[in-house]
Amino acid sequence: MNKTVNQKAWFLVLPVLLLVAFSAVIPLMTVVNYSVQDAFAGDFYPLDDKLEWFKQMLASERMWNALGRQVTFSVIILAIEIPLGIFVALNMPKKGFWASLCLVLMSLPLLIPWNVVGTIWQIFGRVDIGLLGYTLSALGIDYNYTQDFYAAWITVIVMDVWHWTSLVALLAYAGLQSIPDAYYQAAKIDQASRWKVFRYIELPKMMGVLMIAILLRFMDSFMIYTEPFVVTGGGPGNSTTFLSIDLVKMALGQFDLGPAAAFSIMYYLVILLISYVFYTVMTNLDKRDGH
Repeated sequence: MNKTVNQKAWFLVLPVLLLVAFSAVIPLMTVVNYSVQDAFAGDFYPLDDKLEWFKQMLASERMWNALGRQVTFSVIILAIEIPLGIFVALNMPKKGFWASLCLVLMSLPLLIPWNVVGTIWQIFGRVDIGLLGYTLSALGIDYNYTQDFYAAWITVIVMDVWHWTSLVALLAYAGLQSIPDAYYQAAKIDQASRWKVFRYIELPKMMGVLMIAILLRFMDSFMIYTEPFVVTGGGPGNSTTFLSIDLVKMALGQFDLGPAAAFSIMYYLVILLISYVFYTVMTNLDKRDGH
C-alpha cells in the first residue's frame, strides 16, 4: 500500500526551523567568522592563515588536558549511571500506588535547575556548615573539595550521579513497561532464571531506550559546565576544569575570542561526530530488531 505524502506538514515545523536558524545558525556563523580573525582592542583583523587559531588549539597542551579530563569524567559517569539506572528500574514497582510514588520521587532531581544543584552540593560539602563535609570531618576523614583533587572529583561525580541517574532509570523503566506479559509467562514455563530473563528478554527490549539514555547522558556530561563551575570553579588548580569551563575562561576571562572561537568549533564538531555515531548505532539496532 502506498502511503500518502502530505507536504503541508512542513508548514507546521517551519516556525521551529526559523527559531533554530535564528538561535543556532546565526551565532554559529558569528563564531566561524571570529575563528578566522584576530581581535585586538575591540577591532577584528583577518588572518593571513585562516587556520592559524585551529592549528594553535590542536597544538595546545591546555586543550588536550581539558579534553582528557572531560573524557574521563564522561566515561566514569556512564559507567556508574547506566548500570545503576537499570538496577533501579528493575527494582521499581510495576503497578499501583508505590509505582506512582517512585516515579514522582525519581522525577524530583530532574526538576531542579543546574545552578541550584551546584549550590546545593557546594553547601552540602562544606566542612563548616555542610552536612556531608561536617559529618566526614567528624569521622576523621580529610575531605575538602576546594583543596583536594580527589575530593573535588568525587564531589562532582556524586553530584552528577544524584542529579541524572533518575533519567536513566525512568527511560529503562519505560522500556520494561513495554514488554508484554507473555514474554514473562513463557520464561516462567521454561523455568528461566532471573539472569536469563534479564539477559534474553528485558535487556534486548530496553536496548532502544538505553541507547537514547547513553546518548543523552554522554552529551550532557561532555558539555557539563554549570554544576562543577558553581561547586569548584574548575579547581583546585585545573583539576575539574572541563572543556566548557576552559572555553569560557579563554573567551571571557582572557578575551581571546579568535582561539576561543576555533576551540568552540572543534568542540562542536566532536559533539556532532559522537551524535552521528550514536545515531548510526541506534539505526542499525532498529533495523536488526525489524522495526
